[in-house]
Amino acid sequence: MFIHIGDEHVIQSEDVIGIIDYSLVNSSTINDEMLGELKRKKQIIVSDEELVKAVVITTNKVYYSPLSVLTLKKRASMISTISRLEDYAENSDD
Repeated sequence: MFIHIGDEHVIQSEDVIGIIDYSLVNSSTINDEMLGELKRKKQIIVSDEELVKAVVITTNKVYYSPLSVLTLKKRASMISTISRLEDYAENSDD
């Protein structure tokens, strides 16, 4: 399944490793180091840094999202619910 994370970015839900509130990113030196290294490798996708509310970490890239962590969590939860419904539908055809 896919999750729309804002702007024109859609990612596969299974690739998501974590979602962090952007305001908390700078409070950790480990996060600062990780994001600094990823910026150097050009693995961070950001449309407008002034609008960033969340950092979405995937297996391949890091996305700065204008959506809040709560909104992204709701979208991911909705995807999970839909997946379970699809699994149930497959089992009920037996």
